[in-house]
Amino acid sequence: MSDIGYDGQVAIVTGAGGGLGRQHALLLASRGARVVVNDLGGSVSGEGADKGPADHVVEEIRAAGGEAVADGNSVATPEGGQAIVGTAIEQFGRIDIVVNNAGILRDKTFHNLTPDLLNPVLDVHLKGAFHVTQPAWVKMREQGYGRVINTASQSGVLGNFGQSNYGAAKMGLVGLTRVLALEGAKYNIKVNAIAPIARTRMTEDIMGSLADSLDPELVSPVVAWLASEDCSVTGEVFTVAAGRVGRFFVGMTKGYFNPHLTVEDVRDHLDQIRDETGYLVPGSANDENGFLFKMLQEHAG
Repeated sequence: MSDIGYDGQVAIVTGAGGGLGRQHALLLASRGARVVVNDLGGSVSGEGADKGPADHVVEEIRAAGGEAVADGNSVATPEGGQAIVGTAIEQFGRIDIVVNNAGILRDKTFHNLTPDLLNPVLDVHLKGAFHVTQPAWVKMREQGYGRVINTASQSGVLGNFGQSNYGAAKMGLVGLTRVLALEGAKYNIKVNAIAPIARTRMTEDIMGSLADSLDPELVSPVVAWLASEDCSVTGEVFTVAAGRVGRFFVGMTKGYFNPHLTVEDVRDHLDQIRDETGYLVPGSANDENGFLFKMLQEHAG
């Protein structure tokens, strides 16, 4: 089989001035994509701005024979998202791939969480994906093709102490991924998410002895495949770390059914409700509704 490439395609990678985003941009560019390297250049907590990191990655790409342009707009506002997509259209004439990678951290235990710790995290991670993807989505629908990769996290899927703001934003991205996968299907727009574990400036203080194995370069091949025409899946979430790739999914137990359900029924049948034997993996809300409808029909019959 031939190698995967992106000749003629244009990619936006947000938060691409370092860490995971830099590796994604370098890999896509090395295989022919023209890349908008977006990075505000602020601190880990989202303060300040410096276009230097984005410019440096562009220099790396160009030195290797690729095409790229730097963009210093913030994903945290609708105007910033529109401007980022505008850079792609103005410089390269189209947009095929969006990698929503920009992120910040403002960790705090929930009882100490204040609006200045909550809102910027939601603005960058969750709303940022809306702000960048929506104007790109219009172009993708028009051309009948697109690939969107959102960056979720195990902190969202599984939870992590002191990260209620971050975890909520990241799990929100899973919901966004699922909905956009459904809405984009007839336009050949595929939308997936990754939940990476990698050594970056956001994680270097918490990885301990694992840090040396968690090279961000080992995450980018999954992003690159999801960004390719070869990608055969949509609406899925992949856990990626140290060369291992797996899939997170939402499972549903068969549960307990009683059309006259009482509080005591829930108490008395909790083990059956939680029993994972023969669990289902619904692909959409319609799948769960169909399962419920079938159960109602069987009981009525």
